[in-house]
Amino acid sequence: MKTYNIVEYGAVADGTTVCTREIQRAIDLCERGGTVYVPAGVFRTGALYLKSHMTLYLEEGARLLGSDQVEDFPVMGYPFEGLDQLCYASLINTDGAPHRDITIDGKGVIDANGAALFAVEMKEKKGKRGRAVCLRNTDGLTIRGVTIRQSPAWCLHLLYCRNVLLDQIEVHTKFDENGNRYQGIFNGDGIDIDSCQDVRVVNSLIASQDDCIAVKSGRNEEGRRVGIPSENILIENCSFHSGFGVAMGSEMSGGVRNVIVRNCTFENVFSIASVKAIRGRGSYIKDVLYENCTLINHDTSIGVTKWFRGAIYVDGFYGDGDFDCETPVEVNEGTPVMERITFKNLTVDTLVGHAIYMCGLPESHFRDIRLENIKAVGQYGSYFKNIDRLQMVDFEVTGREDETSKRHDG
Repeated sequence: MKTYNIVEYGAVADGTTVCTREIQRAIDLCERGGTVYVPAGVFRTGALYLKSHMTLYLEEGARLLGSDQVEDFPVMGYPFEGLDQLCYASLINTDGAPHRDITIDGKGVIDANGAALFAVEMKEKKGKRGRAVCLRNTDGLTIRGVTIRQSPAWCLHLLYCRNVLLDQIEVHTKFDENGNRYQGIFNGDGIDIDSCQDVRVVNSLIASQDDCIAVKSGRNEEGRRVGIPSENILIENCSFHSGFGVAMGSEMSGGVRNVIVRNCTFENVFSIASVKAIRGRGSYIKDVLYENCTLINHDTSIGVTKWFRGAIYVDGFYGDGDFDCETPVEVNEGTPVMERITFKNLTVDTLVGHAIYMCGLPESHFRDIRLENIKAVGQYGSYFKNIDRLQMVDFEVTGREDETSKRHDG
């Protein structure tokens, strides 16, 4: 099991010299089962491409820092936001070929230098913004211990991957190590699980300025044609700080099913759950469980918008600011289905939005939603519309501003 120290291939830890060629050479020469070793120090680099049967190990004190030069991140075609399109390469990538058994490990930092890259990528506009880490089509992926920071867009994007473990990682897209806000970045999700199967995210911390974790599977006709669901996903023993919690959808056209979010804490996060669909997506979100979670949110920097309705929300009109929840439209392949969503043993205390908001489509009511042992306080109480077979057991919700409160012990 040979180790390939990037310094031995010419990489310089001065934080200014761009070492893309030297680091990539160590990766390319790495034999099956070998480890590419990043020692302590700041190594500036452009896009790097991992391969099968290797480990990238970042020693404590090591930092891979993204270059601020747009030419170091070539434009390439791959899916982003549910559609195949041109995107800038990410800092850490795999190519589109199938890969197996890739590990990223250690106590070091992957810092995509996103504020700088965001500016130059948006100015040039040859493609969509890159990510900090974008790993595609990999069977057997482990990311353990590392911190991933400051992406131009989504921070960690997993696409068409199987048998994935994310353990004891940290993901930060909103604030730097000193608590300063990254400037100019928007749509900076923490982790996007995109048409992936058998994924575990455990013992990790995610601090985002958008969705902390988003489970996705393609958009509209293209997503239905590809037809790869995100399924069999466990998110457990994680802490969330800032952002919008764990989302399902809105890109869901390949389907989302069998997802568990369990034993997690949400601090100054706007939502525990945002389960969201849009007309045109089609497919389904089903068999989802949020269990044993607490949310305390004192952040009032946003209010209710078309993108955000409440701390626990299930929404068929996500992104629609002027919707009609009474008048059905024709049911077709673009009509989404949402069913068997359970919220159990949840405590919510938020100053913004509804404690609980659920609105299905008039032509496709959401079905079999269960709320069990819920205690929730919000700016507003609860709202339910177009939900069939809604079950409430040991349910108490209070609105601070609108007198809407409801208790159900049956």
